[in-house]
Amino acid sequence: MLLLLGVLWGIPYALTKISLATIPPLTLVAARVAIAAIALWLITFSQGLKVPRQRSLVGRLFVQGCIGCVVPYTLITFGQQAVHSGLAAILNSTGPLFVCLINLTWVRREPETFGRLIGVGVGLAGVILIAGASALLDLGRTTIGQLAIIVATFSSAVGVIHGRRFATIAPEIAAAGTLTWATLVLIPLCFLFESPFNSKPTAGAIMALLLNAIAATAIGFVVYFRLIRTIGSTSTASVGYLKPAVGVFIGCVFMGETLTWTAVIGLVAILLGVAAIHQADSSRGPAWFTSRISVIQ
Repeated sequence: MLLLLGVLWGIPYALTKISLATIPPLTLVAARVAIAAIALWLITFSQGLKVPRQRSLVGRLFVQGCIGCVVPYTLITFGQQAVHSGLAAILNSTGPLFVCLINLTWVRREPETFGRLIGVGVGLAGVILIAGASALLDLGRTTIGQLAIIVATFSSAVGVIHGRRFATIAPEIAAAGTLTWATLVLIPLCFLFESPFNSKPTAGAIMALLLNAIAATAIGFVVYFRLIRTIGSTSTASVGYLKPAVGVFIGCVFMGETLTWTAVIGLVAILLGVAAIHQADSSRGPAWFTSRISVIQ
């Protein structure tokens, strides 16, 4: 399921590029989450799933929609206009690192084992290899754009941890509620900063938008909430390493791009890092390290 989510959240890079040619950024994001929300509510009602009648659930879904969709989507869209794609991929892949830091210093719900922390480092190194280490040379040159992507990634990390609060409800309902609130926030922003009715999307842009909304967003968020409930926040956040790997695979298979040895090593590092993150046995780590982790927790 984690590999499936990596594929579902890796294909939007190509689909978004197609749609952005004729659809403004905020309009595209708002349409994407709106279509996904409608599709999920249709699935929810067709399956006869019951929406819990908890007053607190509405507020929690609103928070999840903001920190898990609105903030990341808008800030990444803004940041990528000024930041090189390679550096953007690296900055956007620091989600597992943020999740580990939050778990260690704040939430403390999941033990961050030696294997997990090593996996976070190895996976991030793999992303840097794929994006190109030279991309790091641009650090500090476009400060506002880079800061926007870092804040977006941190918000996504908080969203993964906050998503554990929906462990008792169906993933379809959690995803539908999250995307509904995101839609209600994004649509006014769309009309405030853009003119959505003045855009003239092509047939290809519309097809890419629909595929992005149904597959990547609707189905992707259902898998996302199911994974948070079953494997935890750090392991789910490791999907951030798989997304650039999927992007490389799509580029090589469908776009005729060349697969370099550096990219191959990066892909292997990502797979090893993700595998290590799933190691939950703290006894695999050195005694001096696990004792310090225990003291921190």
